[in-house]
Amino acid sequence: MAIYDSVFDSLGLREWCDGGGSGEGPMSMAELLARSRGESGGGTGGASLWDLPFPSLDALHDACGVIPESRDLTLGLERGFLSMRDALRVVIDPVTQPLSWMLRESLAVMTNTPWWIMIPLLLAVTWLVSKSWRVVVFVAISLALLAFVDHYNAAMQTLAIIFVCAFICVLFGVPIGIAMSRSDRLQRIVIPILDMLQTLPPFVYLIPLIFLFSVTEPKLYGIAIILYAIVPVIRLTDLGIRLVDKDVIEAADAFGMTNRQKLFGVQIPLALPNIMAGVNQTIMMSLAMVVIASLVSAPGLGVLVLRGIRSLELGVGLVAGFGIVLLAIMLDRVTKASLARIDASQARR
Repeated sequence: MAIYDSVFDSLGLREWCDGGGSGEGPMSMAELLARSRGESGGGTGGASLWDLPFPSLDALHDACGVIPESRDLTLGLERGFLSMRDALRVVIDPVTQPLSWMLRESLAVMTNTPWWIMIPLLLAVTWLVSKSWRVVVFVAISLALLAFVDHYNAAMQTLAIIFVCAFICVLFGVPIGIAMSRSDRLQRIVIPILDMLQTLPPFVYLIPLIFLFSVTEPKLYGIAIILYAIVPVIRLTDLGIRLVDKDVIEAADAFGMTNRQKLFGVQIPLALPNIMAGVNQTIMMSLAMVVIASLVSAPGLGVLVLRGIRSLELGVGLVAGFGIVLLAIMLDRVTKASLARIDASQARR
């Protein structure tokens, strides 16, 4: 650090670095070792340019005590967040409380309903969405396998969380995507936010939420899942509407259609394949985040995977992981069958 000492000395900042004192404050261990070897504190101390450290906060702090260390920066961020926590909770708690209610009720319904009612109900929904007996049979076999290995309740918990979070993602994501497609300025504002949400590691979503909410509150993991999974449906809704043929829009204008009529009668139907692709990706990302959210009390198959990792129970982890794979394939097949129906109906027009 002697090289940076000489920089501050040459700039006449030594007194400022020493806090305005005489500069005879306690010496650092490096200075004591240098003096014991007979080296002067003001020179380069035999350090070569090859060994020159990057002028980071820690390196500059060693030469000038007034400059904060990197840990001071992280502590400052933590204290600033904690000082705002109570004010944030006053605003965020009422807004997000319905999410907790929805998650609790969904979990209660799907786990307390007898299997001989829930499984036929899920198969009926699958048929209504996909109109494919192959998909219905596949879903039935998958649910039977999960129940056969006593993972039925965990699978229902995972599905309950995915249904609620994916529904909210679509409920908010599609209107945001539509608004972006109608305003280039809004798109320029929202795209960097979506880029940040898409590139943040999944674990990072949990860090501020742990300080804001209690671990026992379902909205803790619900918000993390929604923030992580909402990006694809927003992006693909915006893209789908922007890709609608301009000639079709001009024809709609020629017929005197209003903006609302064009949106619901022309743009959204033509953009539906892209929107459904976004829904598919949102469901897949919700499932991935549900597993990670088990670290903060999210129930379901992710808890069994976490148990297998923590307790080194290989069999438990592998079976639960296989159950997650089955759920992922089930949801993917159902949404893709729905997308195929939409494509086929549009091709017949």
